[in-house]
Amino acid sequence: MTDREFTVFLVDDDESVLKAIARLLLVRGYRVQPFASPSEFLANHDASIAGCAILDVAMPDLDGLALQQALGASGSCRPVIFLTGRGDIPTTVRAMRAGAVDFLTKPVSDTDLLMAIERAERRDGETRAAEAGRISFNTRLAMLTPREREVMQHVVAGRLNKQIAGVLGTAEKTVKVHRGRVMAKLGVRSVADLVRLAERSGIAGSET
Repeated sequence: MTDREFTVFLVDDDESVLKAIARLLLVRGYRVQPFASPSEFLANHDASIAGCAILDVAMPDLDGLALQQALGASGSCRPVIFLTGRGDIPTTVRAMRAGAVDFLTKPVSDTDLLMAIERAERRDGETRAAEAGRISFNTRLAMLTPREREVMQHVVAGRLNKQIAGVLGTAEKTVKVHRGRVMAKLGVRSVADLVRLAERSGIAGSET
């Protein structure tokens, strides 16, 4: 039974490991996609699917660390859990520094594996929510006129209406009108919300 909208991608050249983990996760309601090689996984990977990847470290064509790097280079934020029989401290450190959720060694207990997957599920959800928020904000941002965008950048930089009017060479009441339209179009109620959304979208305040 698969009642979760979360897929666990298994990549391991050991067929017995793939079968055992897939059986465990299917019972727990996860969707499972097993792959016997990194190249097969990369060729079929769809980053839009919510999920995490459980990677073996030592595989014939591409090791797990290189596969983790390949995922990152493709722009995917897929959470990665390593599961290996040959773990050592340097490899573990490299994997964790590259953003792995966990580094587990075989044989792994069901509890440890499921806990790591739950952490990956939370991280994946947070990442996707943040990305959805950024896209939504950028869509609304495109609705601003060039002047409204100028005003917004000055507001984000912390300037008052009077200061903005001076910089733009316009009346303070005109700035207030533009500022109100910016807040309405972007759907924010406070300057703090505006600054937070702008920062998440990589928008800096105007320096002038």
